[in-house]
This record gives sequence, structure tokens and C-alpha cells, in this order.
Amino acid sequence: MKNSLKGRAHRVIVNEAASGWQPVTSGIPQGSILGPVLFNIFINDLDAGVECTISKFADDNKLGGAVDFLEGKEALQKDLEQLEHWEMINGTNFNKSKCQILHLGQSNTGHKYKLREEWLESSPAERDLVVLAGSRLHRSQPHVLAAQRTNDTLGCIKHSTTSRSEEGIVPLCSALVQPHLEHCVKFWAPQFEKDVKVLECVQRKATKLVRGLEGMSCEEQLRTLGLSSLEKRRLRGDLIVLYSFQRRGSGEGGAELFSLFSSDKTRGNGSKPH
Repeated sequence: MKNSLKGRAHRVIVNEAASGWQPVTSGIPQGSILGPVLFNIFINDLDAGVECTISKFADDNKLGGAVDFLEGKEALQKDLEQLEHWEMINGTNFNKSKCQILHLGQSNTGHKYKLREEWLESSPAERDLVVLAGSRLHRSQPHVLAAQRTNDTLGCIKHSTTSRSEEGIVPLCSALVQPHLEHCVKFWAPQFEKDVKVLECVQRKATKLVRGLEGMSCEEQLRTLGLSSLEKRRLRGDLIVLYSFQRRGSGEGGAELFSLFSSDKTRGNGSKPH
């Protein structure tokens, strides 16, 4: 680790003029193998002394808790002050412009909180690992955003490729379109028919790009291409997770979701999830 960090220098080049070399005394080279490991070591004690829940993922951190009474608000503010103390000791700063408050719950009183003696702004929705989480946890918005991103990608494919053969379109859609429609789908899986139709409509546009399928229905197009509808793919994923729970155990999270009991009315196995 010392060999990776010590002895580094940098300079600035503008047009053909270059500054002198200056030693690099802080930071981690981005793109290096050791970078993520060293960063995780650096922030490992970030939650020391924090009473509320803090979630760490790379350089994104979330602090949260249930604020039913004034004591909850004071505990959350105290943890923010603890994080201020951590950044002062470690010689770094949180990006305050990216620090937002997301209030959840219809009866939420919407308390204000400070970071470095400045009030943090409230936000109606925040991105959490690319998934948009709103204050009302409205499920339709992620579907609309996923459809918009996918339609943009489909437009690029349509205008940048001359081939309309199955061999050319299907791999492109599988690599560039499908990931947008299924990213973190366990979190925002559509529950209403109108939301299901929004996503299926995007897949229908993708299959229509293939020459020779114009007169077929959506089901026939998918069958000809050897594809499944998005709804069937989500069901398949749920069944895989359930099977994994039954066969290998679920850990702490799954134990709260399912309970297994013996039954002689099921075909193929002797246990049934409840």
C-alpha cells in the first residue's frame, strides 16, 4: 500500500505549457485495484458513535431513523454532529450540496436538521443506487423513468444500425435495453396493470425493430424470437429467490418474510411457504 501511494506527483498542462511537478499528499488514484479497498478502510469507522441507522456504499452514505417523537429528532441531529466531528478529525468534508433530507410518511412533521451550522434542504425524491425513492414511495415514477431511458436507447439503436435482422437487433436489445427495464426491479416491481403496460410497451417497440415480424402480435413476436415477457421474467426471478430461500435458508431478512410448514397437499415437495 505504501508503494502504491508514496512518491506520486502531478502537474497541469494547458495547451503546450506545463507547470512544475508537485507532490501528491492525499487522495487515492482512481481506477486502481487498491482504490476501493483503501477507501473502505478510510470510512470504516464512520458509524462509530452513531445511534441511528447509517448505510454506507462507496462514497454514498445515508443516515436515517424513525422520528416519532422529539427525542428521535434530537438523536438524528446528534448523529449529524458526530459525523461533523468525524470529518474534522479525518481531514475531509461531506459534499453539503448533495446532502438532502427525505421525509417519509404521511404524518411526518418534517423536522429541519443542520450540518456545519447550515440547514439542510428537503427533497421530495432522492436517487438510491440509481432507483428513485420519493417521499410517498410512489411506485409509478420509477416505471416512467425506466421507460424514458429505454426509449432513448431504442432511438439510438434504430438510427445507428442499418441491419434489422434478428441476429443484429436481439443482442443489442438484450445488452442495452433490457438492463434498464430490470435494474433493481425487486424494489419497484409494478403492481398495477397500467405500470405493467408502460414497460411491456417499451419491449414491444424493441421487437418491432426486427424485420419480418410486423404483422404478428406481441406474444407471437416474443415466441418467434425466443424471448419472454417482462412480467414472466419478474415471476421467474421471484421463484428463483423463493427456491433459494427454501433450499439454503434466508438469513435474517428472509426469515421475517416466509414461514415453512409441512403439507401433504402440495405436489413435488413436502413444504409450503406461507
